[in-house]
Amino acid sequence: MDDETLDRLVAEAQRGNTEAFGRIFDEFAGPIYRFIASRVNRPSDAEDLTQLVFVKALEALPRYEARGIPFGGWLFRLARNAIIDQIRTRRDHLSLVTAVTRETEEAGPEAMATLRDDLERVAQALAGLTDDQREVVELRFFAGLSVYEAAAVMGRQEGTIRGLQFRAIASLRRSLGIESSGSMPASAQPATVEVRA
Repeated sequence: MDDETLDRLVAEAQRGNTEAFGRIFDEFAGPIYRFIASRVNRPSDAEDLTQLVFVKALEALPRYEARGIPFGGWLFRLARNAIIDQIRTRRDHLSLVTAVTRETEEAGPEAMATLRDDLERVAQALAGLTDDQREVVELRFFAGLSVYEAAAVMGRQEGTIRGLQFRAIASLRRSLGIESSGSMPASAQPATVEVRA
């Protein structure tokens, strides 16, 4: 959905048009749910928090003013605050392994074992990031936000978000043994064995 259409729908929803709010919900419910699900333990909690975000958005919509924050960024800020509130009351975070393996349970045992090992490495690499770097990665790559939207959600400048993202990716590459070109360093390549007859 382009910005102009979204702005029109927001204005209509502010005037009480429930169909306009429904279209906004349809556009953002999936990304908001995925963002929340990456941070909480149970899918039912993610569903509840997603609903809570849209209830809060509907209640606050008459008072919403862009003020430099795009509407999507405002929704993600509501989601972020809902997650923080829930984390304060419950200390259960969803592990990356659990989040992805739920979606791939149909794979065979060998594929699942390989996937679990890879995900565990990625989870450990993500755990090595600063909180801000991890949040930028989640917003940019898990939730699919633009740099501008991630900056609005985090209350930071776009340049700061780009810097955090750059440092996060560099750290992840180092942790995972991936060179800048995207290939593995020679030391991490599988060894080849020459067989002589």
